[in-house]
Amino acid sequence: LQATADPRLFSSLLMSEPIDWLPDGTPYSPRFGDRYHSENGGLDQAHQVFLHGCGLPAAWAGQAQWRILETGFGFGLNFLVTWAAWRTDAQRPRLLHFISTEAWPVSAADLLRAASAHPELAPLAQELHDQFWGLLPGVHRLTFDGGRVLLTLCIGDAQTVLRQQEWTVDSVYLDGFSPQRNPELWNLHTLKAVARCCRRGTRLATWTIARAVRDALTQCGFHVEKVPGVPPKRDNLQATFDPRWEPRTSRTPPTRPVRAAPARCLVIGAGLAGAATAASLARRGWQVQVLDMGDAPAAGASGLPVGLFAPHLSPDDNVFSRVSRSGVRAMLQQSKALLQDGVDWNPCGVLERRPEQNLGLPAGWEQSPGADWSQAASAPTLQAAGLAQDTPACWHAKAGWVQPARLVRALLAQPGIEWCPRKSVARLQRSPATDSTATGIWQALDDHGHTIAEAECVVLAAGPACNALLAASSAPTLPLQSVRGQLSWGRQDTGAAALPPFPVNGNGGLVAHVPREAGQAWHMGSTFERDVDALPLTCAEVAAGHATNWRRLQELLPGAAPTLQAAFAGASPSSDAAAVRAWASVRCTATDRLPIVGPVDAQALPGLWVCTAMGARGLTRAVLCGELLAALVNAEPLPLDARLARAMGTARLEK
Repeated sequence: LQATADPRLFSSLLMSEPIDWLPDGTPYSPRFGDRYHSENGGLDQAHQVFLHGCGLPAAWAGQAQWRILETGFGFGLNFLVTWAAWRTDAQRPRLLHFISTEAWPVSAADLLRAASAHPELAPLAQELHDQFWGLLPGVHRLTFDGGRVLLTLCIGDAQTVLRQQEWTVDSVYLDGFSPQRNPELWNLHTLKAVARCCRRGTRLATWTIARAVRDALTQCGFHVEKVPGVPPKRDNLQATFDPRWEPRTSRTPPTRPVRAAPARCLVIGAGLAGAATAASLARRGWQVQVLDMGDAPAAGASGLPVGLFAPHLSPDDNVFSRVSRSGVRAMLQQSKALLQDGVDWNPCGVLERRPEQNLGLPAGWEQSPGADWSQAASAPTLQAAGLAQDTPACWHAKAGWVQPARLVRALLAQPGIEWCPRKSVARLQRSPATDSTATGIWQALDDHGHTIAEAECVVLAAGPACNALLAASSAPTLPLQSVRGQLSWGRQDTGAAALPPFPVNGNGGLVAHVPREAGQAWHMGSTFERDVDALPLTCAEVAAGHATNWRRLQELLPGAAPTLQAAFAGASPSSDAAAVRAWASVRCTATDRLPIVGPVDAQALPGLWVCTAMGARGLTRAVLCGELLAALVNAEPLPLDARLARAMGTARLEK
């Protein structure tokens, strides 16, 4: 789990890019000694040079998705103009991907100020502003219009970013400061990296006609031509990728068949992972059936009364930490769209107690965009939690609690999803491929060999039960580990109002003030028993779990523990009226503690996928993993850094 961020770039991104504003209102970069764009020409340039220069919106008409790559996000004007054009186009693609690189992101406030010159874009600019935070080096996925407009912001040197990711795009906006001011953005090596992302026929547009740029594009396989420019420029440049050689768009051979269009999919498992995957596929036009043996969604580990989502901290900003931030961002976006604030979820922040002398924050973190995510806990925050002022703790601003079953139900209610309860799948079988179904048809069979449902694609999201189903279907099993956990919870009385107003996490976690029927409830836990999957708990196991959670509560919040002492003292495993009650289930984790997302065996078993091993961080990971799987199935740009996707992929299990 070594760090993958460039430490040199991270240390240089101590704050947002400083901007000077000229008397005419034009933004100016002191770093490059150049204007971002002319005040009068910025909007015309976005429309005429880039959007229309790439043949849009006509080129994307009737397409399932369209993928645009931009070098130099700047103030996001090209994105806003493209988004606005997509919104008003009756022939728009179902999904618009806009990928943009930026080494020095501006502040959210400056972004909004730049857009104020264009009132017609103000609503879109405000939405962009609201998600324009925490932009550390790496890949960030911002979602708009119900997840149908996806902005992938890549913070870092353009050449490095382009070489590290694996994209295939349909249009290229070649933008940035002038070749004289920022020659590295326009050199041959960067343009080769751009060409590597193109398919034959990808169109490129730019405002510069510099001879060196024209020659480099030609050398990279583009057919280049000058076209009339946007005043005051006489000429602009347009190009089409059509090399004399067969282009290689990936350094590695494809490991999966690419579907020409959305089809049918069976998702087995109606927990967080299954519901998130179903919703992501349905947004892309798939017809999804979700099969589960339970009577209601979230009948397993996803049915816990309340759970936390929060970023993970590590001094070296390792894979765990970077995956968690991508997951939290995805979780925030999805929950905001589907859940009722303060009832179903609450993004109130989370206080995390840390080990002595180990806040887990990388050097320079609190002077960087990382402070948007986490920082050392303030004195008032510690006081509100009843902790001493010298307590080592971090405050996660982008975190909170969720009632998972409500999120699962909201995800499954999306158009294109059919929820199928009381469906026990015993094994899977695939019919031979035909001309109309290149991967064949997958059938889900019951204990008697009868077909329950069939589809071109199957996703296993059944937690620990995935291996039993794989084994019964003669498929390779996964390195999964069952982990049983017990949560202790109880109704809050008036005295419990003294409990912290926000969740506190550490060795166990306390979440209070959660709305339930006829009042509020507190929750403490949970236990963590590896390689244990027996349910239901015995009376002795319930008592032992309460004792463990009580001990951890005393260590976590010694000042608040007395408030709940009487409840734990009166715990009765056999009484529904007890002051403290138990909820238990079995979670599923991989041996390396990362999710497992990808094809089971792309060559031998095409169309069979898995999304599992969320572990104890299902709320942080599930939405992201659903988007990752959907992107892989549909050959889209990924919602996170390609190296992080590989760290969670099934290919890693073959090593």
